[in-house]
Amino acid sequence: MFRQLPLLLILLLLNVPFLNGQSTEELVDQLKKEATENSQLEKLAYELMDVIGPRLVGTPQMIKAHDWAVATFKKWGIDARNEEWGTWRGWERGITHIDMVSPRVVSLRGTQLAWSPSTSDSGITAEVVNLPVVEDSLAFVNWLPNVKGKFVTVSMNQLTGRPDYNWEEFATEESFEKMKADREEQTKAWYQNIRNTRYNSRTINKALEEAGAVGIIQSRWSEGFGANKIFSANTKTIPVIDLSLEDYGMIYRLAENGDPPEIKVVSKSKELGRVRTFNTIATIPGTEFSDEYVVLSAHFDSWDGGTGATDNGTGTITMMETARILKKIYPNPKRTIIIGLWGSEEQGLNGSRSFVEDRPEVVKGLQVLFNQDNGTGRVVKLSGQGFLNAYDYLGRWLQAVPKDIRGHIETTYPGSPGRGGSDYASFVAQGAPAFSLSSLSWSYWDYTWHTNLDTYDKIVFDDVRNNAILTAILTYMACEDPEKTSREKAVLPTSLKTGIKQEWPTPRSPDRAGGQDKN
Repeated sequence: MFRQLPLLLILLLLNVPFLNGQSTEELVDQLKKEATENSQLEKLAYELMDVIGPRLVGTPQMIKAHDWAVATFKKWGIDARNEEWGTWRGWERGITHIDMVSPRVVSLRGTQLAWSPSTSDSGITAEVVNLPVVEDSLAFVNWLPNVKGKFVTVSMNQLTGRPDYNWEEFATEESFEKMKADREEQTKAWYQNIRNTRYNSRTINKALEEAGAVGIIQSRWSEGFGANKIFSANTKTIPVIDLSLEDYGMIYRLAENGDPPEIKVVSKSKELGRVRTFNTIATIPGTEFSDEYVVLSAHFDSWDGGTGATDNGTGTITMMETARILKKIYPNPKRTIIIGLWGSEEQGLNGSRSFVEDRPEVVKGLQVLFNQDNGTGRVVKLSGQGFLNAYDYLGRWLQAVPKDIRGHIETTYPGSPGRGGSDYASFVAQGAPAFSLSSLSWSYWDYTWHTNLDTYDKIVFDDVRNNAILTAILTYMACEDPEKTSREKAVLPTSLKTGIKQEWPTPRSPDRAGGQDKN
């Protein structure tokens, strides 16, 4: 709910002619009309997700995406460039073919993880073994020689491949509760067994590789039909493969029941040495307050199990479309508009953290930053991020947003400062007013966040259009506001978890030489 705002200020912002005699209401109508009748979102999504594909840092596809964005901005008459901020391990994904060849022949669904070492062209054919149940680390050490020349499964075999919502809809209450209790018991036993080895899920692969395993098989189910989380390999010479829940369960049960499966894996990739990393920065110069900035923020990189459609292709095309609309309808903003498409957010906000170090003048002159990075849904939440007076300016600007868009948004003032999660946090840590435009879920966490299903078809374009209109109006209002935004911080409460008074987050340094072996 908005706090009551000074009536005179609202009237000034909404009715004074700002551009060629137009009122704010008239210009907002033009922004909305351009976004609705001449939308480029579908075209941008096709070119980014289908033609270029996923944008893992250090890959040729990431560079292609940066170059595409610069060319697209320039086509719209917006100056843009790629700003280098560091280097990363260069890697390029090739094909992944996985087949079970014994006790019967069947092709399996899965893929290599990011930065997985390559197999030869002929691949690897070997038996599969499961991790054993062990009493202690000595028992595990004594078992380790059994992995030599074999693939090893390292994930818990799921009790069910049906998500909870499916059980809740169709199962009896007793059956559903029994399944959850059995799953909880299984999960506790699994993790206790891993602890017994004196390794964890991140370190056990190294031990298996050193003991002579020829590959690692995992299945990181995302608790949705067909959805698996796809992250990075952590081996030096052997491939790491993620299999679908269904196929993983099959080979796990075969190995467990004395019918050891044999699989063939061909997973090709290329190591490209150290490669340069970038942010794409586009700029629409301000005409009156050129050293004050409104930043449109979205991370450009993605994981590569899918095509990075909702994480964060939708945020990217929202900010690009917003820039296109503003350049056409509002080409001479009072404040400078910067569009920041950040690299390597997924590995720790590295692109945006580098930007705040390299471009202190933008941080100093920041009027506001709007960031979008949590799926395809329409924006439904906006927090003041701990800035005491955020309700003053955000509330004023939101008054200009049509009610059919504004009405979905729940505001929280002053809120708490973001400490990570996405790139706005890099600016908040500097004490600069940066805000997350938080979206409706659309089953984001289970089905598309970092999964193999994060693809073009999951985009809800009506909601993304909604967000482009919202962002364009907020940007316009922020540029025209006669007042500079306040950076006064709210007094933060005591943490309910720790009982310690919360402090404002402190800036963290980026990793400017990423992907190097630090073992």
